[in-house]
Parts: sequence; structure tokens; C-alpha cells
Amino acid sequence: MTGPQARPAPDLPSGLARPARQALAAAGYVTVEQLTQVTEGDLARMHGIGPKAIARLRDAAAAGLSFATQT
Repeated sequence: MTGPQARPAPDLPSGLARPARQALAAAGYVTVEQLTQVTEGDLARMHGIGPKAIARLRDAAAAGLSFATQT
């Protein structure tokens, strides 16, 4: 039996790579909804978050959510 740490956070896309999940968790983001507070640029500057991760997060947020806009 695997421990709870072996499973990705339920509100992040399951296909998100481990480095991306770890980077988001380290920054305090555990749900896609929380990512509406940051821009794609902010995410891209995080170590472990690349273009594929941003695309997966964008797809997951497509259900009525979006990233913050630059101010």
C-alpha cells in the first residue's frame, strides 16, 4: 500500500510531472483554483514549471478559471 504522498493533489492535473507538482506545492499551490492568483509568467519562473506544465494547468483551468493578468 502506498502512502498519501504517493498520490498527486486531487485538484492538480494528474498528468502534471512530479517536478511541477513539487514546485507548486513548495510555493503553496495545491489546487488549480489557487493558480488564478498568479500569472503564467510567474509560474514559468518557478523551477520545475515548463511550457508543458503550463499548458496542462491552462487546460485544467479551462473550466471557467484563468491565470491572473499582468498589472
